[in-house]
Amino acid sequence: MTKLTLERQQLWIYLAALLTGGLWGWRYGEADSGLDAGVAIALGLLLYATFCQVPLTHLRRAFGHRRFMAALIVGNFVMVPLVVWAMATLLLDDPKLQFGVFLVLLVPCTDWFLTFTYLGGGSLPLAIAATPILLLLQSLLLPLYLWLFTAGSLAAEIDPTAFVDALVGLILLPLGAALLTEKWAESHPSGERWLKLIAWLPIPLLSLVLLLIAASQVNVLITQPLAPLVNVILIFVAFLVLNGYLARWLGQWAGLDTATNRTLAFSLGTRNSFVVLPFALALPDTWAVVVAIVVVQPLVELTGMIIYLWWVPQRLLKALPPA
Repeated sequence: MTKLTLERQQLWIYLAALLTGGLWGWRYGEADSGLDAGVAIALGLLLYATFCQVPLTHLRRAFGHRRFMAALIVGNFVMVPLVVWAMATLLLDDPKLQFGVFLVLLVPCTDWFLTFTYLGGGSLPLAIAATPILLLLQSLLLPLYLWLFTAGSLAAEIDPTAFVDALVGLILLPLGAALLTEKWAESHPSGERWLKLIAWLPIPLLSLVLLLIAASQVNVLITQPLAPLVNVILIFVAFLVLNGYLARWLGQWAGLDTATNRTLAFSLGTRNSFVVLPFALALPDTWAVVVAIVVVQPLVELTGMIIYLWWVPQRLLKALPPA
């Protein structure tokens, strides 16, 4: 199997991993308590492998396309948070449901955003160049957003050390290791060979993460009341639709060409739910609904991205004039 074949079949691989993990967790529910540590380890390896595909040592290149970067930052860190806040506060009454929606929708994706951009006719080089900026800004701004949107009212129930541990263990350490790896690859052929090997791993590791998440959380998911989750799912669907049109408007405002505008659309539509899962798992047991929300969101998003692959290039951004 070639790497290209693996990339083309990845959607089916992810779905198979989710189904297998869900059936396993449902059938052997007593064994799921030991899987959380496996999820954390697999996530750390996935993020390391993903960061290794991002040109962290050439961060300044991300600002080469100023109009795209302006639209990307304004869209992901100003307009999308406002959309999320409005939908969650207007459509949900439970603060815990609101918190779950905030947690999972406020951070832009940095892994399969690249894949869907490529498959949907966007600009993969621009998507890769933007990824370090997305990572840096979301790490800095997510705690601020959560505090602002909850008015600090949930702070007493949440242990901040859990967030710090997750940030260090699942963001800073993999990011630092990837940076050292890229520096090694620049000066040693063995490092370059290692990077080429690592390039095969994001899809298998993401499949492993999906399998472990499904296995460990399926019983949490099926024990949650259905009605609140239906409202949350409707928010996720509305989020995908609204952000598609938001990306088109921002692209027109910034004068982006079609491929660049599609890249923006896939960035606004995809979220970093796997990165925030450890934060959700670190919450008290009374917050189990937040874990359920974090698990449900990528299922909705994966389905939505399959539709995006048709909608964005064929309908939404089919014939935008060049900048």
